[in-house]
Amino acid sequence: MKSTVKIAAATLLTLSVPASAQDRDVPYWASMRATEVNMRVGPSADYKIDWVYKRQGLPVRVIRRMEGWRLIQDPDGTQGWVVARLLTPERGAIVIGEEPTEMREGAGEGTPLKWKVAPGVVGTLGDCQKNWCKLDIKGRAGWIKADRLWGDGEP
Repeated sequence: MKSTVKIAAATLLTLSVPASAQDRDVPYWASMRATEVNMRVGPSADYKIDWVYKRQGLPVRVIRRMEGWRLIQDPDGTQGWVVARLLTPERGAIVIGEEPTEMREGAGEGTPLKWKVAPGVVGTLGDCQKNWCKLDIKGRAGWIKADRLWGDGEP
């Protein structure tokens, strides 16, 4: 009997974590959890779809919460509503600018160049230090200047 109660409590705790992770103070950073996310003009499935994102991991700024919906801002500045469960609190970043940027082995110009990363590439954001941020792009990690990323810093 006691083990059944423990299992039920653990299950409830596990199910509540994703929802509570999205219930923090705004603004905050999040990323697209799904490979396809509809952005709507209002906080309900009754509102028209304004845009469809097809970039899992794309970083967004959450600027407002309303029940199970989040008002987000994307890297281009576009705002709209998405279902909260389609966002993850995992921090992501997107490379910005007009030209490819250098990814280095360490946080500094003097460290070896690993490769160049094109604008629009999305990755998982790691630690940031000395105006450099660690970015993992599908298992390939390195350091990029923070001013070439959108999704780092304070939301």
